[in-house]
Amino acid sequence: MGSDKIIPAVNGSTGQSAGYHVPVLLKEAIDGLNIRPGGIYVDCTFGGGGHSRAILQHLNSQGKLLVFDQDEDARRNLSDDPRMVFIPQNFRHLQRFLRLHKVQRVDGILADLGVSSHQFDEAGRGFSTRFDADLDMRMDQRLTLTAADLLNQQTESQLHKLFEQYGEVTNARTLARTIVQKRAITPFRTINECKHALHDVVKGNPQKYFAQVFQALRIAVNDELGALQDLLIQVPDVLNPGGRVAIITFHSLEDRLVKNFFRNGSLAAPEADEVYGTRTENPLTIITKKPLVATPDEIKTNPRARSAKLRVAERK
Repeated sequence: MGSDKIIPAVNGSTGQSAGYHVPVLLKEAIDGLNIRPGGIYVDCTFGGGGHSRAILQHLNSQGKLLVFDQDEDARRNLSDDPRMVFIPQNFRHLQRFLRLHKVQRVDGILADLGVSSHQFDEAGRGFSTRFDADLDMRMDQRLTLTAADLLNQQTESQLHKLFEQYGEVTNARTLARTIVQKRAITPFRTINECKHALHDVVKGNPQKYFAQVFQALRIAVNDELGALQDLLIQVPDVLNPGGRVAIITFHSLEDRLVKNFFRNGSLAAPEADEVYGTRTENPLTIITKKPLVATPDEIKTNPRARSAKLRVAERK
């Protein structure tokens, strides 16, 4: 097979995952990566495999795709394709596992952050307020800390900070105090117990309020912002010159981290040289001056896309 021939992804019996997770901003993300047919690419969040299949369709027989997912359930969506390597790990370990697979640099990195539709729809995982289940929320079932553990063990001050920063809950202080009072009588265990215990402090729309509370707990349980920071700082070293990174975020905390990193090339704002007034050169060039968002048609067919923002940068 010629090296310039594009070959489609081969879907095995478990490779179809339409009900698992619908990829958001699919065309925009693939266009943003500017895929080289014989290149090496990384999908940091394999999930249902939608983005990965689209990448594979743009690769020829020499191309390679390494996919990360810490959720064991994602393994069922793998296709029988020799160009793809599955790495059952958090993407924060990107460089380490690329090296284990004899890969030093890649031509593109894609990350679709947040929770998959599958995780929201699996009642037992504890991600959704729609069901009653244990307060779990672990994306990686090998972790030991659950959402219930956080509610039952963190101090009032820690809980206040958690809900204020990660959930932007308006009455985070009152919420934290109430949790400490309630758990002294009965520990938090399930979703319905949690909603019942906190009913009196809900402000505004209960559905929106608990969505913010659960978002905060989920971010903390999975250290999502820490993992994103770990990923970002590896990007310049892992990308080939001309290689691109495309990241889809779903809330302002994530988007702010990505925006600032792409702008500065580091997590901290660059400091000017005291003598010459020069700054350390940013190894990245921003491709998307403003984040790309879903079209009305996409939002109609996939409401989850409503809050999605895509940013793309290129390695100089």
